[in-house]
Amino acid sequence: MRLSLLVLPLALAATAALAHGPTPQKVSQSITIKASPDAVWKVAGDFAGIGKWHPAIAKAEGSGTKDGGTRTLTFKNGGKIEESLDEYKADGRTYSYRMGEPDLKALPVSSYSATFTVSPEGDGSKVEWMGRFYRGDTGNEPPENLSDEAGKAAMNTYFSEGLKGLKAAVEGGKAK
Repeated sequence: MRLSLLVLPLALAATAALAHGPTPQKVSQSITIKASPDAVWKVAGDFAGIGKWHPAIAKAEGSGTKDGGTRTLTFKNGGKIEESLDEYKADGRTYSYRMGEPDLKALPVSSYSATFTVSPEGDGSKVEWMGRFYRGDTGNEPPENLSDEAGKAAMNTYFSEGLKGLKAAVEGGKAK
């Protein structure tokens, strides 16, 4: 009897731990660009202008750089995501935004929010892109292509490739 009283709470605790669902994942990428922060911001600060420098984006359309502004991204793989600005600070060269409805073809995540910042570093600029997201399948046993690992890999690639594209656009003087 005494043993079963000890086992029952442990079994319930284990079940509760497994049933709580996914935890938020985080990714962060940065790059140094050989240009002034103002020159980098001139390219990257246009919220809807991401299509000019991100190699994964086929088309980007947007409604401005004010809080609440939106952009619709059409990916080269056919996926489509709408994002909205939560906060835009031109004087601080930073903005934060979030995804609307997910499109698992575009990115295998169910939701995300991100912050993009340009700051001085030496003779150039440091660009940081940080995001927080949930995996594509928020059930307790997601398929491999919608798991935490798949989400991390996709978001890391998306940010990394975007930063490389921005660097090439700014340092090369032309967009993709």
